[in-house]
Amino acid sequence: MNDQAARHQDYPLGLAQATGRNARMRALLKGNEILMAPGCYDCLTARLVAQAGFHAAYVTGSGVSMSAIGAPDMGVISFSEMFERAGRIADVVDIPVICDADTGYGGPINVIRTVRELERAGVSAIQIEDQAWPKKCGHELGRRVVGVDEMVGRIKAATDARVDEDMVIIARSDARTSLGLEAALDRADAYREAGADVIFVESPESRDEMEAITARAGVPALANMVEGGRTPFLDASELQAIGYRVAIYPNSLTRLVAKQGTLMLDALRDSGSTAGVRDKMLGHQELWSLFDYPQWTALEARFAEGEKED
Repeated sequence: MNDQAARHQDYPLGLAQATGRNARMRALLKGNEILMAPGCYDCLTARLVAQAGFHAAYVTGSGVSMSAIGAPDMGVISFSEMFERAGRIADVVDIPVICDADTGYGGPINVIRTVRELERAGVSAIQIEDQAWPKKCGHELGRRVVGVDEMVGRIKAATDARVDEDMVIIARSDARTSLGLEAALDRADAYREAGADVIFVESPESRDEMEAITARAGVPALANMVEGGRTPFLDASELQAIGYRVAIYPNSLTRLVAKQGTLMLDALRDSGSTAGVRDKMLGHQELWSLFDYPQWTALEARFAEGEKED
């Protein structure tokens, strides 16, 4: 450990610099257990994921779109808005962060910039899809896909742009719904050959289709678990038995927070108090401790008192 790192050991995560996450992401993909990555959309939900003991967090484009600009997942969110959220999230957790980067936000040069910026921000895996812009949620109809060659160019640009070879590039195909499973599998083959580290065939519609995806993937395959979506909702052990290496849960927290928030606000409106739902909340100190309040105040006091470095 160098002198600077030693000085920063007592910094809270929000001010520290996490290291080694890209290598850990690679190691997790090679591990014996499926990597479960719950979706998050801000610092609070990211901290909850990390505190729960998950080994990776997934920055969900739909969750960011809803929480940041109040828009559904219809390609309204911009690169700068996703980048800002992803960077904030990477700052407050020390686990690998997987980021939904939609289509890469343009042509090859845009993809290069997207990868470089997100890598510098602390993201360890970047997901790029073959939809045409404006993209849509992968479990909704009306999605359009670009030609295979265009998506291959996106993947090649992404893999070329990364500085750290441990940075993971995830290639997603949305071709299943409009073109059929075989076309989606052919695309997955092409994306793997272009250099993708993980294959993500979106919205298969049966367990048999899911098994066909993992049997042909050739690299780690990712499953997208969407409650009420087009894909069978299987538990992690079943996904692992099928052959998946990664499972994301993009909007599970988004749905729960919205539902529980609705119940709390209904109770407050009807009773004039939150007393009836207080047992479902974090306590005052629990909430502050979630964000390392003692470390923040200790660091503040260290400099406020004029403490000198040895």
